[in-house]
Amino acid sequence: MDGKRRVAAFDVDGTIFRSSLLIQVVDRLIEKQVFPKEARAVYAREYERWLNREGDYQEYIDAVVRAFVGHLKGVHYAALADAAEELVDEQWKRTYRYTRDLLKELKDKGYFLLAVSHSPKTVLDKFCPRLGFDKTYGMIYELGPQDRFTGEVVDAHLIYNKAAIVRRAVEKENLTLAHSIGVGDTESDIPFLELVAKPICFNPNQKLYRTAKRSGWKVIVERKDVVYEL
Repeated sequence: MDGKRRVAAFDVDGTIFRSSLLIQVVDRLIEKQVFPKEARAVYAREYERWLNREGDYQEYIDAVVRAFVGHLKGVHYAALADAAEELVDEQWKRTYRYTRDLLKELKDKGYFLLAVSHSPKTVLDKFCPRLGFDKTYGMIYELGPQDRFTGEVVDAHLIYNKAAIVRRAVEKENLTLAHSIGVGDTESDIPFLELVAKPICFNPNQKLYRTAKRSGWKVIVERKDVVYEL
């Protein structure tokens, strides 16, 4: 391997963190009155439909993204950073046991731990180092004058392509995909799961589960205090 480190790439929300960092930071920004209370109305219907198992979780997350992006313009960077710091201090231990233990095991074996997420990088940069990650990729939002957000995403074409992110990290960090591991929970993770040597589908949604069954990928489910392989 010419001295190159093996890489393990992880999605974060729903794979390590037992919720969504984006959802939590939007709620926190509303609580702190950085966002107006009306921001909840953007995703309230999709949230209710998801709770009642009538709607898709991705539809709910997409609505939360719309609420976040729609109210971010003009917000000072410090307001988001402070909200991120608060929620991570309170919630960083709310992880799944399987992936938390896997991270520690791989770290001990010398793997380069890579986080690839669509949550804001400002929040991920508070959360991921606590779990031993070496590098984190997330959504970066453009800053304008006086460190206020413009509402635009930086390099959106790249961040939505998780396989491209993993390839970039492998090249920049002198890594190898030999014996590489990838862990994800939804269909947005399929591109980078196809790239690694050992894909793991953790608590997958239906779309990822169907792909896993077709491809012969490992499927792991954690339910309450039980972890089992399908």
